[in-house]
Amino acid sequence: MARKLALRDALNEAMSEEMRRDELVFLMGEEVAEYNGAYKVSKGMLDEFGPKRVIDTPIAELGFAGIGVGAAMNGLRPIVEFMTWNFAVLAFDQIVNNAAKTLSQSAGEFSCPIVFRGPSGSAGQLAQQHSQTFESWMANVPGLKVISCVDPADAKGLLKSAIRDNDPICMMESEMMYGYEGEVPEGEYLVPIGKAAIRQEGSDITLVSFNKMMYPTLEAAKELEKEGISAEVIDLRTIRPLDHHTIVESVKKTNRLVVVDESWPFAGVSAEIAYEIQKYAFDYLDAPVTRVNAADTSLPYAPTLVEEYLPNAAKIVKAAKEVAYAGA
Repeated sequence: MARKLALRDALNEAMSEEMRRDELVFLMGEEVAEYNGAYKVSKGMLDEFGPKRVIDTPIAELGFAGIGVGAAMNGLRPIVEFMTWNFAVLAFDQIVNNAAKTLSQSAGEFSCPIVFRGPSGSAGQLAQQHSQTFESWMANVPGLKVISCVDPADAKGLLKSAIRDNDPICMMESEMMYGYEGEVPEGEYLVPIGKAAIRQEGSDITLVSFNKMMYPTLEAAKELEKEGISAEVIDLRTIRPLDHHTIVESVKKTNRLVVVDESWPFAGVSAEIAYEIQKYAFDYLDAPVTRVNAADTSLPYAPTLVEEYLPNAAKIVKAAKEVAYAGA
């Protein structure tokens, strides 16, 4: 059985279920307790678990991230919530230099089972310092796993898997999508880290995306269908480890690929996928791999420029048609 849940409620269920299952799990971050979370993701958790397991922190990301890393090294399983990944820049020393390297630097003696989570990407008119997309930043670091999804069922199952994982994990959510509702199964279930989902099967072109860019990608697939172009749509869900196999097998069938990525084009997730496909599926390609990214500049504040900056369905349709008709 499934019921409709908002993304924020699915994440709440995941954390609450894991905290009931394992007393070593706790949540810390700015406004997670008394205020029920900046986006109400932790609503009601303070009442159930108390102030020793749902902990409000000062506005000091480097400090409380460090406390989380130390707690993880000593056997606890912290969930560290950042109000936004833009603020987590202040904590990168702990995430990149400590959490990611604990296992290797200790020669396998210490693991660091910690989840860093919060919203990444644009959220409307929040301007340059609050609108950055961090998946490729974190995925560039060996030792970190990176999850990025907005489907409520997937988000719940992936967060539960992340909390149980012994490696440090960065979970990227979307501030704009916390209220988005989807069907979430009742009862216990996990979603495996490192496995993409095929959201729509198709035969003419493969569209790959993740996080909230999945929705303009699916919209574009519907528009392409009206023109007789059958698009296969893949939701990465996990950025590191990346599910190369699912993408390669799809391209072997469709012979064409468009990657949609909200981040900047240089050295991003879309660039990595383009490289992997030319390496492992070059002989199957009937057209160059094409990418639809955000503009290669900081996000402006003006709403008209925000619209121009971000990928959207029209841009995806245009790119897909260019690829689909290449050589025709």
